[in-house]
Amino acid sequence: MQATRIIAIRHGETAWNVDTRLQGHLDIALNAKGLWQAAQAARALADEPVAAIYTSDLLRAWHTASAIAQSTGAPQVASQDLRERCFGSFEGKTYAELEAQWPLEAMRWRRREPDWAPPGGESLLALRERIAATVTAFAAQHMGGQIVLVAHGGVMDVLYRLATGQELQAPRTWQLGNATINRLLWTPEGLTLVGWGDARHLEEATLDEGSA
Repeated sequence: MQATRIIAIRHGETAWNVDTRLQGHLDIALNAKGLWQAAQAARALADEPVAAIYTSDLLRAWHTASAIAQSTGAPQVASQDLRERCFGSFEGKTYAELEAQWPLEAMRWRRREPDWAPPGGESLLALRERIAATVTAFAAQHMGGQIVLVAHGGVMDVLYRLATGQELQAPRTWQLGNATINRLLWTPEGLTLVGWGDARHLEEATLDEGSA
């Protein structure tokens, strides 16, 4: 049976990642390290055959995808359906602020209750449905080929769970590193995991290498 190969990449680092501040749908740009990570990922994928790059339209993902598009020559397509989970009134808050201001809601969030959503936000069930449908729509257009998906930590988490059969409430035992390379295989039956969390391109050099 024919399949579509998928390279899934979380955007590079932002200042809000460092601050453990929930970004959600807020449009936060990459920091200096994030731009470097995007460039390293682009270099690592330069020789990959890529039919198309599908990316969240938020800046942190779009700029990461732009670096990969430049190195691979593949067309870049923005999609709101690849955005991070919407966290509603939680967005812009640090983890510590959430615990202090909304302890009960924060507890439900940390418990990963599938049908619970932050005020004005999106549940994990809704997120999984959105990502599953979006990946199917894009991957089905490229049977026998390879595409790149550039998105967010919550999206990467859902992809891993879909590919491995992990429940939404299962504790996470896998990494969601910025700009690491994750590989999956899509068929009409669903996703399977090929490789996860490849960070060799981020370890071979340092941010300050070659700088005066």
